[in-house]
Amino acid sequence: MFAIAPASGKANLSASQLKLLSGKARWIFRVGEAGFPTVPTIALTRAAWDALQTERSKKDIRLRTHWIACLFKLVDRDGTPPSLVVRTSAALHNGGLAPAKLGIPAPASPEDSVDPTRPLAKAIKNAFESYGFSPGWSGRADEDRAKQIVLVQAAAPGEIEQFLTRNALTGALGPAPVNGAPLPRLPASVDALVALVDAKAGRHMCCTVAINRGEVVFLSARPSQVPAAAELEAAVDRVDRKIWTAQNAVSRVDPHRLAQLLHPRLKSSEGAAPVAVGLGVSPGAASGPIVFNPDDAARLRARGKHCILVVNETGPADIEGMRAATGILTARGGMSSHAGVIARITGKPCVAGVRTLSVDTNEMVCRIGDREFRSGDRLTIDGNDGSVYAGMLPLTQPHIGGAIGRLLNWSDASRTIAVRTNAETVESARTALSFGAEGIGLARSEHMFFSPERMVALRRVILSEDEDDRSRAVNGLVDYQTGDYQALFSTMNGAPVTVRLFDPPLHEFLPRSDEEIEETAASLGLAVRALRLHLERIAEINPMLGHRGVRLAITYPEMLQMQMQALMAGVRAASETQNEPVSVEVMVPFVSTASEVAWVRDRVNTIVANSGLSRTERVKFSFGTMIELPRACLRAGDIAHMVDFFSFGTNDLTQTTFGISRDDAPTFLAAYQRKGVYERDPFVTIDEKGVGEMISIAIERGRAANPGLKIGICGEHAGDPASLKYFAGLGVDYVSCSPYRVPVARLTLAQASA
Repeated sequence: MFAIAPASGKANLSASQLKLLSGKARWIFRVGEAGFPTVPTIALTRAAWDALQTERSKKDIRLRTHWIACLFKLVDRDGTPPSLVVRTSAALHNGGLAPAKLGIPAPASPEDSVDPTRPLAKAIKNAFESYGFSPGWSGRADEDRAKQIVLVQAAAPGEIEQFLTRNALTGALGPAPVNGAPLPRLPASVDALVALVDAKAGRHMCCTVAINRGEVVFLSARPSQVPAAAELEAAVDRVDRKIWTAQNAVSRVDPHRLAQLLHPRLKSSEGAAPVAVGLGVSPGAASGPIVFNPDDAARLRARGKHCILVVNETGPADIEGMRAATGILTARGGMSSHAGVIARITGKPCVAGVRTLSVDTNEMVCRIGDREFRSGDRLTIDGNDGSVYAGMLPLTQPHIGGAIGRLLNWSDASRTIAVRTNAETVESARTALSFGAEGIGLARSEHMFFSPERMVALRRVILSEDEDDRSRAVNGLVDYQTGDYQALFSTMNGAPVTVRLFDPPLHEFLPRSDEEIEETAASLGLAVRALRLHLERIAEINPMLGHRGVRLAITYPEMLQMQMQALMAGVRAASETQNEPVSVEVMVPFVSTASEVAWVRDRVNTIVANSGLSRTERVKFSFGTMIELPRACLRAGDIAHMVDFFSFGTNDLTQTTFGISRDDAPTFLAAYQRKGVYERDPFVTIDEKGVGEMISIAIERGRAANPGLKIGICGEHAGDPASLKYFAGLGVDYVSCSPYRVPVARLTLAQASA
């Protein structure tokens, strides 16, 4: 128990007392310490209050004497005891805490100050007890109780007013209104308080003051949640005002919040009438095939595909699916509904409260007005105005400029790890470049065949009966890939491009439904029955561990020959039309032995040598491998002799280390997390103790064998802030993530380097 703003003089707190200050107590002390008029305040810890009550039961008064002395520090020079106010002072504001208790008379006797039946002690007791009902406190842990503080203040005369230190939408320095209410008339001296609190807190604060005869007295302040854009604008403004350094701003912005500023929007809805209009409860636009349950959304996300989750309403059990979906559409709910709240937290576009929408999960169909949509049909939603459109409307990609651009430029000054992107289309590459990507760390060759026409060509290769058929089919792919590679290299204009050799898990590329099989048979000129028999022959029990990656290159060398020919042709074409040399890195995936790498390397080097491109300064060529199997990690020293770089495919490495299929994991991982079996989803945040140790072993052994070995990370974890902080400690050279996560990676790695 000690005064943090005495009625006379200044507070003189010890280091241990300063550590106890949290929430309002911290800001009251800081403002009073700076000399701004502050209401007299004392802080009382839970431990001190418990000790006072224990002492009272023993008829002792030594601690009570100190308590009374503290209360006298609320008395002004005129000697009149003021009426009192009791407030909680939690580190995080939440609704479970007791509101301020006003108008408490000063204790009439020392006993009254500790007797829980009397007004002051009763208010203090109730305030401490409210911590037990607050969502922010467990009510069980000793450390929780030790951090609990109650404030006792002198009541301040005058009108009580509230305001924000910065505008909640623009981030401009205030005073600004709270929750859209009119801003009260405030004396000019409030400006000094606003500047003081903003500098001390470094975030939007809601201040409570008393105004009496034109004078302002500070009562308390608490943090206020505002949109990420306002938070970012405020951070940049503090640098401009020389309150912060650029490095301060970089370190104080939450990378998770930054991601919310990077949503696509509708390019234009002209000529497209919405099929329904609901409430836009989370900003941004999204389009894709619809799914009707969270598990399907999670499975599509695991395969790198977009989708719109369409449900009547969401609940806590749906959160994993909501995170996986690109957008969310619900029949019921509003701005404060579960769907709206979670969508805003996770940064997903969401339209809620569509009254004309009904979802039949048994039949896997939804009706919007008089129109029917089934699983896989396309919708576009606009979370800004609540519009819902049939089909896929074009979206505009966000660009980095203004405050976010300045912040990321500052972050690059301290970042030592490069940030690349995972992209195989010109559109994705341009988006990533606009976000500051420094190259492509993963261009997945098989993803270049997702269009219907190209899918037919790829299926013709996979379904070929013999080597001659396959060679003819493979030759048909060369023209496709040559143009793709040329366009990709030209777009990147000299930045490195890592091309992963074919790695198509067959189950992801072969037809499944009756309709798909019939369409594929017709496009390939096969009888449906013959195609079904062929599909049965090549079906794999566990395709994620089957005939894929390097195994395809070795068993079907004509596919490797085709891809390298197309790649070299693309390199040649790009090198003839740009000033910067083409920097191409060939990466062989899914290796487990050095002999596999040697087999592919020899053939790749022969093809490159025969092309003549390795002898020109117009091309920079390197060869490496993806490390995504435990054996490859353990034998990294053998493999490192043969390559220029390792790139860790953390998705498959997690899958093979845990023995969990990432496609099937959503059905049980959520239950694991709810029951505390797994603290985190290992496919979202890297498992440091298992998968992380595998990576660490591979880096250590690889660099021991090849000191010049370049190290990259190219799994989904490369866009997760928690995982990025771990990777930063491993000495990697670059990370590669999806385009929209590039800014998050740039900021997180800058923070990790500081």
